[in-house]
Amino acid sequence: MNQDEAVATLIKYRIEQANKAIEDAQCLEAGNGSPRSIINRAYYAMFYAVLALLLREGKSYAKHSGVIGAFDTAFVRAGLLPKRLSADLHKMFELRQEHDYKIVCEPDPEEAHDAVDTAKLFVEAIEQFLSGRK
Repeated sequence: MNQDEAVATLIKYRIEQANKAIEDAQCLEAGNGSPRSIINRAYYAMFYAVLALLLREGKSYAKHSGVIGAFDTAFVRAGLLPKRLSADLHKMFELRQEHDYKIVCEPDPEEAHDAVDTAKLFVEAIEQFLSGRK
């Protein structure tokens, strides 16, 4: 397998991870799983999709903040993707941070449901971009 094939395989894997994380969030939601876990899975769906995008550009980062910053610079500020996607990613990052590390109460189930919807739209937009359909 050459370098281009290896990158393409990894991009495909990251998109599969993103979609699986959405499925996991939906299963948690359907089974009355914790809203905190639903939000976590929804955020990670978005994160994996961004990793796929960055791989296409030959970039990788060790920290979530680096991934988000690179997404904003390379795709949103460059005008390749809408600002809404950046806002959604930042919102979900903060939401996950708050509920995983800061807040000691369970998030509202409606907030978790909205997170799943946001993640689905985000991942769909990234998949369309990667396939050349804006």
